Amino acid sequence: MTTVLRVGELARKTGLSVRTLHYYDEIGLLSPGQHSSAGHRLYGAQDVRRLQHVLSLRQLGFSLEEIRECLDRPDFSLEQTIEHHIGRLQEQIDVQQSLRKRLARILERIRESQDVATTEFIHSIEETVMIEKYYTPEQQEQLRVRAQEVGQERIQQVQVEWEELFARYREEMERSTYPASETVQALAAKSASLIREFTGGNPGIATSLATMYREERAQNVLGRHGYEVDGGLWEYMQKASASLREANDKER
Repeated sequence: MTTVLRVGELARKTGLSVRTLHYYDEIGLLSPGQHSSAGHRLYGAQDVRRLQHVLSLRQLGFSLEEIRECLDRPDFSLEQTIEHHIGRLQEQIDVQQSLRKRLARILERIRESQDVATTEFIHSIEETVMIEKYYTPEQQEQLRVRAQEVGQERIQQVQVEWEELFARYREEMERSTYPASETVQALAAKSASLIREFTGGNPGIATSLATMYREERAQNVLGRHGYEVDGGLWEYMQKASASLREANDKER
């Protein structure tokens, strides 16, 4: 690209909104290298290259804050990111193709008035749910490997630690202890440590976990795992976590 594009032109060509591009500029994620005499943003080749990097990382499940940190690292190349992006897309294609073939076989049998085994429907449902899950196939494999590394004994121990944490959070909430207090912040730090142990420090998995909690309601997800966490307790925990993040940001 030998010319530069105004923000509106870049938005039309890429399908992004002007508002999104403005926001990326405001948070320092994609600040155009040039401006017109009237002050309009002008995007050149390097800006478009960086935009591709941003969008690929976003597709891989990184938060905007994590993307900014990655782009500031000289060892985090666009080439590596696109390779990972291609791999993720191929995994999604493979899953969808497998489901398409299975459903096509079922459809053919139905049209020929043949019986379809219950197991066939179960497998097709399983694959359908697989596509809709919050974790990508790559992330699911990483979690499986992570579980093997940690071991069943540690997994059971962590479950007990979470139960104790929830109980201590509830005690402090009922005492009206301020979420930013030293006592509650210690609980928030322990929670963050257990989450990192579960995710293996993978920011994409952490983002998927947060998305699942937000969209499915954390108390419902935790309830299915046998934990008693109501909306009030979860909100209290979230405030404690936010205070911990703010304190950590100030120390950086």
